Amino acid sequence: MKPLSHKFRENAGKALDNPTLQTALKNVPEGFVAKRAKARSKLPEFDALTEQAQQIKSHALAYLDLYLEAYEKQVKASGGHVHWAGSGTDACNIISGICRDAGARLVAKSKSMVTEEIALNAHLEASGFEVIETDLGEYLIQIRGEVPSHIIGPAIHLTKEQIVDDFRRIHVDLPTDRVLDEPESIVNEARLILRDKFLNADVGITGANFLVAETGAAVIVTNEGNADLVQTLPEVHIVVATIEKIVPTTEDATTILRVLARSATGQEISTYTTFTSGPRRESDPDGPRETHVILIDNGRTELLASEFHEVLRCIRCGACMNHCPVYQSVGGHAYGWTYPGPIGAVLTPSHVGIREGYHLPHASSFCGACEEVCPMGIPLPALMRRWRNRAYGEGLTSLRQRLAMKTWLWFAKRPRAYHFATSIFIPVFRMVGRRERLARFLPLPKGWVRHRAFPLPEGSTFQRQWKRRRAGEVQQ
Repeated sequence: MKPLSHKFRENAGKALDNPTLQTALKNVPEGFVAKRAKARSKLPEFDALTEQAQQIKSHALAYLDLYLEAYEKQVKASGGHVHWAGSGTDACNIISGICRDAGARLVAKSKSMVTEEIALNAHLEASGFEVIETDLGEYLIQIRGEVPSHIIGPAIHLTKEQIVDDFRRIHVDLPTDRVLDEPESIVNEARLILRDKFLNADVGITGANFLVAETGAAVIVTNEGNADLVQTLPEVHIVVATIEKIVPTTEDATTILRVLARSATGQEISTYTTFTSGPRRESDPDGPRETHVILIDNGRTELLASEFHEVLRCIRCGACMNHCPVYQSVGGHAYGWTYPGPIGAVLTPSHVGIREGYHLPHASSFCGACEEVCPMGIPLPALMRRWRNRAYGEGLTSLRQRLAMKTWLWFAKRPRAYHFATSIFIPVFRMVGRRERLARFLPLPKGWVRHRAFPLPEGSTFQRQWKRRRAGEVQQ
């Protein structure tokens, strides 16, 4: 995989200057946003369902230890194995050990963000295994040596022309006269390559949208059916999931499923929604002879005990980034880490520390769209603001920013000084602003006003207008 730069500002600048990427990003509002709005409007009880879903996840997190123990018990009762991994490194070592014990050579995977988080593919390849991604979007970025740019659509940053060029470069047996000008022909070409991988894989690895404590089942949601093949054809199936994926009952899982697909892709329900538990039984026509569940912490326990615990309700629907004007402008790779968009702006600093992820909580206009569309009611702007406060407290902001904030704070605490300063500044601002560009006149927010029209003040300050109105009312 190509290493990502963690310098958000630098990445964002390059993204804005990339015409191909900007063309691809037009699919975000035209696709995800419009479809979600349509699906939501068709379900009158959508808001009630989201409230119920939030309560389910909050309850599960409050009693996480008990539900994890219950889940482990049910998995073992069905003949499966449970492995606990404190870190991503632990998880990678456990998984490579299972593959080694199975004598595996080829490992087939379905889309899983947590395996991206722990860099599982790189670990397995370094251990001598061939790893193939079977989700179409994941396959496209794998052959490019890239990482996902979106939780739901990992290859949303690519255009059709780029995909066709990659297929002709990588698929050496592709006839030069084969036409790949329609989505159907592109999918068929990928299917021809992946079919052989499905049939010959020794180990299949999937993620899990939910883990059901009541039954020990893993729930996987896809639109391609590749995850079903990955978990039934190979002799060994490995489920990789983080501990917050637990829900108490099957009914709880189905409740959340009703808001997941609508929030993610605008569907009533995904094409394939599969509940699996345990290896194949004697009466089963197919399925793996071994199943393993890797339960990964990787910082979740600390996050659960912190002021950012609400982010663990996230069901990875991607709605926050779909509606985020920043994400729509720069795409996912600009964020430099596994999780882009508003959810990544909160999660990433918890994984790598605020010093490494300093710019991400600032990559927001605070318009509130992310919180408004989040089916789990995660207060993303408030959580980003808390990270900003930590960054300020640790002195990570620039000297200019700190001086500006301290200056504003000094005036804000002294109403008379504040009113006096504004009474002088407003007319000067109005006079000078008419003569020259505000970007030169306003040195602190010059980056903001360089690309935006900043309206000049028309009259006096709000405080003065309010004072005059009160004075008029008293006289009457």
